[in-house]
Amino acid sequence: MMRKFFIILILSYVIVFKMTSCAPKVKNGYSKEHGFEGNISLSGAFALYPLAVVWSEDFKKIHPNVRFNISAGGAGKGIADVLTGMVDIGMVSRDLHEQEIKKGAVPVIVAKDAVICTINPGNPNYSAILKRGLSREELLNIFVNRKFKTWKEIDPQFTADPINVYVRSDAAGAAETWAKFFGHKQEDLQGIGIFGDPGIAQAIKDDTHGIGFNNINYVYNLKTNNVFDRIAVVPLDLNKNGHIEDDEQFYGTLSNLTEAVATGKYPAPPSRELTFVTRNKTESLLLKEFISFV
Repeated sequence: MMRKFFIILILSYVIVFKMTSCAPKVKNGYSKEHGFEGNISLSGAFALYPLAVVWSEDFKKIHPNVRFNISAGGAGKGIADVLTGMVDIGMVSRDLHEQEIKKGAVPVIVAKDAVICTINPGNPNYSAILKRGLSREELLNIFVNRKFKTWKEIDPQFTADPINVYVRSDAAGAAETWAKFFGHKQEDLQGIGIFGDPGIAQAIKDDTHGIGFNNINYVYNLKTNNVFDRIAVVPLDLNKNGHIEDDEQFYGTLSNLTEAVATGKYPAPPSRELTFVTRNKTESLLLKEFISFV
């Protein structure tokens, strides 16, 4: 009985060995028989998350043996994850810091978008704000200096309702870019800390006196090209004349705004480049193919 057991065990090892030997060899995410296959993990900026999902789905149509794990948690998390080897790609929506580059962060620009100021369309001053906009200096006094505590302090024609300011509580490219617009850093932004882009968007939708900032993808519907319900864009009064001119009015649709970003009509910051970040150029064939595809 024992002898029969050992014979069966030996035969099992032989079968497994032969199956393993006959299996196609995968090197760097590629095999001659199946083409590109394997896993790609991405983590980071909320701004890049919707785009990464679309790109991964399109890539899988061509390479069905590739699987993706994509998570949003802010640009800071994306950088930390890729530099510690937790993910293959960090999704980053801000400039890299010098120490991050020294640690081996290698950026590849994959898109360009913008951070925009947002309010609730139910704000009693909404119509007036659309006509006059808010200047950089006025926004500075809302988000950084906190000089303006009520809407009336911005403009006598506004109501005396309080201004409820929402900022990001997580290390975020959007927050850093928005602060950079004022010549400051994320930690200088003052307000109620909310985690993530979806969080701020929801806070604005729930508060008619609220003001915040969001990435484009959380304000505009990528499918319809229009602004989502219960959230609106605050136009920037770029020439500071207290009136939104025709050449400052480019917020009607996603296409209008992205064109303004591309042509430079919408300033940088708060427009910015979005990047995929890898570590020390240690990319597999699969990773290179995906980044090239994007």
